[in-house]
Amino acid sequence: MALWCLGFAAVNLEFEFTGHFASGAYRHYASGISVADWLAAGLKLVGAAVALLSVTRRPRLISPAARTVGVWAAFATLGVYVLGSIAEAAGMGLGLIGDAAQIDTRSVAYVVFLLVAAVGYGALATSYSRRHPHGKGLIILGVLGAPALLGLLLLAIPALLAARGLLPSP
Repeated sequence: MALWCLGFAAVNLEFEFTGHFASGAYRHYASGISVADWLAAGLKLVGAAVALLSVTRRPRLISPAARTVGVWAAFATLGVYVLGSIAEAAGMGLGLIGDAAQIDTRSVAYVVFLLVAAVGYGALATSYSRRHPHGKGLIILGVLGAPALLGLLLLAIPALLAARGLLPSP
């Protein structure tokens, strides 16, 4: 899972180092996209650290309780993202939003790629919780807290960037 996260973060780094968004339709918002891109890369690096911490024997800096929350948070965040993508595809297929023709092999592969990660983190979370039982409270905190926090970030960061003129206003 750590390698998955590092590979996924490499995409963001490639965007940054090649100036991927510096030209084209979004060139006027390249600075705002760059902020979001670095944030995404940082979250993916945190995901790699969570994966490694869930399999190490005794990391001294991070408590077992924090590792429990982290690994369940990673699982839940990816799970919610996959479920949202599937719901969006269903809405497109039913003609409720967008167009079903927009669903192509690349977008299906992307959802499968994320589904593999969600299953992987689910396995890590289950395994870690069996080895280090801390009760359901920490699991619930991770499962509910991380997607809520990520959702807040995904609303707040673009709104702040738009207020500063770095992204288009909705």
